Amino acid sequence: MQLIEGKKIAAQMKLELKTRVEAMKKRGIEPGLATILVGEDPASRVYVSNKIKACQELGIRSFHHPLPADLTEEEIIALIENLNADIRVSGILLQLPLPNKLSADRCVNRISPLKDIDSLHPFNIGKLCEAKSWNEILERQLFIPCTPYGVMILLDKYGIEVSGKNAVVIGRSNLGGKPVATLLLSRNATVTIAHSRTQDLPGVCRRADIIVAVIGKPRFVTKDFVKPGAVVIDVGINRTETGLCGDVDFDNVKDIAGWITPVPGGVGAMTITMLMNNTIMAASK
Repeated sequence: MQLIEGKKIAAQMKLELKTRVEAMKKRGIEPGLATILVGEDPASRVYVSNKIKACQELGIRSFHHPLPADLTEEEIIALIENLNADIRVSGILLQLPLPNKLSADRCVNRISPLKDIDSLHPFNIGKLCEAKSWNEILERQLFIPCTPYGVMILLDKYGIEVSGKNAVVIGRSNLGGKPVATLLLSRNATVTIAHSRTQDLPGVCRRADIIVAVIGKPRFVTKDFVKPGAVVIDVGINRTETGLCGDVDFDNVKDIAGWITPVPGGVGAMTITMLMNNTIMAASK
């Protein structure tokens, strides 16, 4: 079994990104990230603070907007429109979920597609889906959702072949499962999207060369899901009484998998790095 160390790869990439930012500043281009946090959700506060810290490490300007939970959608949209027009801001990140049944879709849809570094706007999702290959996605500098992007980078960095392989993505969310499946397809994998209604889910997964677990259930994937030597990518981050764990039962699976990501220190470590990458790309455009 080989451990896929996202934390190590993220650290290497940050050094490369910092060099890119320094070079851009010499040309008079300074990337800037605007973060919007609505309410006081503890997990969201940690995520946003980590993004602000990453900006500081790389020399990216940070514009943070903490907002009270009782704000209306119209007030959030007004801020987004102001940030759309602010030339100092390369990318806009609206931290989700929003409190009080506020419509995330309505707010996200008002972010300019040119500053939508999370790639949640329907325009950017459509562009990603219509791209015919991974090379086209990169050549056209399309925004790629940060966590799925991190998955693909880890596969590349560890020399894991995707083309022609059978891949099973467990989960079908708009933020996780669907974009991961789209990216794997762009790399010529044969992709199955599995979910809670899939019959004989362990049997479906045992046929996979690559399993991506993004279902949001602690230790859901056991060794019964994994054929010997398979690649197991755990996207889940679950808070339990015993601490953080993924969607994969790591201790149960690690001895049968060929490659596996840990939690923490795997895919999650890549997400903020890819967000910084997208911010820099937005500024360069």
